[in-house]
Amino acid sequence: MSRTASGGVVAETAPRHAAPGRTARRPGGGVRAIAAPFVAAGPSGVAVRDRLKGLTAEDERVLRLAGAYLGSLAARDLKVRCGDGLEHDAGRWAARKRELTGVSSARWAGSITKATHDQWALARRAQHAHVQGLESGVRTLEHRLSLPIGAEGTRRVPGGYGSRREWFAKSRRLGVLKDRLARERADRDAGIVHVVRGGKRLARLRHHLGDAGLTERRWRERWEARRSFLAADGESGKRYGNETIRLTPGGQVSIRLPAPLAHLANAPHGRYVLAARVAFRHRGAECADRIEADRAVAYRIHHDPERDRWYLTASWQRTPARTLPLQTACARGVIGVDANADHLAAWRLDACGNPVGDPHRFDYTLTGTASHRDAQIRHALTRLLHWAASCGVAAIAIEDLDFADHKTRERHGRCRRFRQLISGFPPGN
Repeated sequence: MSRTASGGVVAETAPRHAAPGRTARRPGGGVRAIAAPFVAAGPSGVAVRDRLKGLTAEDERVLRLAGAYLGSLAARDLKVRCGDGLEHDAGRWAARKRELTGVSSARWAGSITKATHDQWALARRAQHAHVQGLESGVRTLEHRLSLPIGAEGTRRVPGGYGSRREWFAKSRRLGVLKDRLARERADRDAGIVHVVRGGKRLARLRHHLGDAGLTERRWRERWEARRSFLAADGESGKRYGNETIRLTPGGQVSIRLPAPLAHLANAPHGRYVLAARVAFRHRGAECADRIEADRAVAYRIHHDPERDRWYLTASWQRTPARTLPLQTACARGVIGVDANADHLAAWRLDACGNPVGDPHRFDYTLTGTASHRDAQIRHALTRLLHWAASCGVAAIAIEDLDFADHKTRERHGRCRRFRQLISGFPPGN
């Protein structure tokens, strides 16, 4: 990938030791084609978050009531959308929105139906990926079972199984995978998806509270926080860019309460003004400019039950940076980066591809929670970008890694640590 210093543009390059557009010979025989490098557009979305400090007990009560009520509407709407399956169309979408408008408001109904649509689409993509993974596993098992016991493989193609006992166990697993694949294909063809609002893992944790070290009350707090819905899309031309959840230039946050909770309002027009004030430290000036210009800004209010804190997240779309031609981006040299399991190895290259100076290493630790791993990657990338800017280059080049075929259990079943190592690579996250 190649990132320009001005707009964050990315370009995919060929793996190291291979010229673009040519083929690279791999150990064990065989060659693979190397895709030509290209420049991709930079990120077009921005999201910033700040803590809602100074909330009163009444503020928290109103937020919990509104989130729970709108969350119940979102759950009901998701059930209807999943029931429609592939028969859903614009007419059904409009009918769902009309039904929700009568029990909330038109804007809350629009936010809920859009979130439902996005969640259903995400479930469909995950279902498609799961089917592809099962198909890959079936192909691998069928290939390895067809080979003689003890047959050697290569780096690209696995060999046969080491013993008749392992061969028999894998033949039974092949039948299991085929049954799963048949069920998933039937659901996919029928448009059936399985979605749990709040998360399947947390739902299953309810039956294993002792193992997780949780009480039923703490689990209930997490469950209600996950299923709460307090998110509203922005609309350009409206006051401060959002009529449902509004943030003023002075940092005041107010919410348009749904119709059944309008009696809790402490401001005109059914609005509730929070006592907290928000001041984004990151991109705060950019957010303020959008708010003052009445440009669309989407907001989400959520609760972290572990820390007992409330947060406000603001997001908006940015105009994508102009994409530079690859030759222009590489004219002043590039930073070549090799992604590894625990660090990024970087070296400055001149316009001809020759190393300049000493290599640099940017470490990270991919352990702990997903948010911690993401923070580690962001920190390493930030240090990399700062170093690239100090070198005066306009692009960062990294090979496009794809370990999809190597993550399957059927390929490296006895090498669990190796599979975990590959799955933890940043390009796969």
